[in-house]
Amino acid sequence: MKKTVLAFLILSASAKPAFGGSTTNLGIFSEQADIGSVARPGSVNFDPSDGEYVITGGGENMWMTNDAFHFVWVKMSGDLSLAADIRFSGTNGNPHRKACLIIRQSLDADSVYADVALHGVGLTALQYRETAGDTTREVQSDVSGPTRVGIEKDGDHVTMSVAAAGEALHSSGAMYRIQFQEPFYVGLGVCAHNNKASEQAIFSNVALKSIPAGASNPAVIESALETVEVASTDRQVVYHTRDHIEAPNWSRDGKYFYFNSKGRIYQLPVKGGTPEQLNTGGQTQCNNDHGISPDGQRLAISDQTGGGSHVYVLPISGGKSRLITKLAPSYWHGWSPDGKTLAYCAERNGEFDIYTIPAKGGKEKRLTTAPGLDDGPDYSPDGKYIYFNSERTGLMQIWRMKPDGSDQEQVTSDDYNNWFAHPSPNGRWIVFLSYAREVKGHPPGQDVMIRLLSLANGKIQVLAKLYGGQGTINVPSWSPDSRNLAFVSYQIIHP
Repeated sequence: MKKTVLAFLILSASAKPAFGGSTTNLGIFSEQADIGSVARPGSVNFDPSDGEYVITGGGENMWMTNDAFHFVWVKMSGDLSLAADIRFSGTNGNPHRKACLIIRQSLDADSVYADVALHGVGLTALQYRETAGDTTREVQSDVSGPTRVGIEKDGDHVTMSVAAAGEALHSSGAMYRIQFQEPFYVGLGVCAHNNKASEQAIFSNVALKSIPAGASNPAVIESALETVEVASTDRQVVYHTRDHIEAPNWSRDGKYFYFNSKGRIYQLPVKGGTPEQLNTGGQTQCNNDHGISPDGQRLAISDQTGGGSHVYVLPISGGKSRLITKLAPSYWHGWSPDGKTLAYCAERNGEFDIYTIPAKGGKEKRLTTAPGLDDGPDYSPDGKYIYFNSERTGLMQIWRMKPDGSDQEQVTSDDYNNWFAHPSPNGRWIVFLSYAREVKGHPPGQDVMIRLLSLANGKIQVLAKLYGGQGTINVPSWSPDSRNLAFVSYQIIHP
């Protein structure tokens, strides 16, 4: 991806209309109109002396398959960023009223769009409709009630920035991959969330920047620990950092996430906060293959402190670790439901295969022998199967077998490379990571999808599109109630 804040066209909010088409002074914008079915007409009042836009909007909502709001816009092409300070007029308005920065394919009510929506209650989200007439989805920020927000389009990637009072605008960790055909509409909007009423918001310090292709500042890769709800596919950023983090596990009691960063394991409350480093004894080079025992009392880690990755087990609260696999490399991936057996991927004599070993240590057992890579074993909750990924038929696909390695059968067969199958605790679904067919291995820095396979009917749906890959869902990350999934997404930021 490419961005810049060095070479751009800044469209000053106090300038005359830069794009023509309106007899009213709309500053950097050219037109205004109500979008969708709006009972009470909206309006825009622009004051050149202070550069503020006071927008009044009606409409029932900007959600589901149709939108209703007041919009002021300009047509644009290419990459861009739009930012503004936003505040609502009055404090007694509808708690779900929205003031938005918008990129929209058309002026139709059911148009493809992405926006950063500040709600009356402070909730802030990157909302999007990927295809015309589709249902709106969102990625919620972990910052409530920011005073300044921003939206940026970089190729097919749209990101949200936020700033609380006294802060500089910074990435929120929310990003979605969505395609816009040029030209498209860029501007500001207000929705009352009540078609019988009008709401008003003030946009100030509005900055619209056109970003030339090929220009960029030095890149910084940021990480976001997110959750996605299976029923709605809506996402929420729980933790956002410039540190590189990977592979969240969701604790069995539902209270914590565990992830790895810089060779250590960290614990983070599910509601967010500050991660705390876990004591892993002498193991200080932990990789992204780790997970929690069925009883929630132990943690399996894969660590390469002594050279080569070995599997260890330690108390979930931290402490001295116990070596399980004597041979390396070994990468943990699954606990049996009774907690007595570990499944892992290991290289022996130049071949990567699936192995099991008693959780207390002992002799390892090889389960796969097919040429090519077999990886990512994870048990079904009833213990009847081990799911894994294998490239034995060409592309990487999801397979399963009985715990003794018998009856190996292919589960997925499509045009993607599918990795890291994780059965849900309720036994209804398999979630996995999908790369494009031309991507070899499971590298980072790719446009990937998290997909969900229903075991009842075999149908597959997309839970999330993101920039990621290695470190996104290498290990089991389901919530205990099977309603949500945790994962890590990444963003390339050019400060």
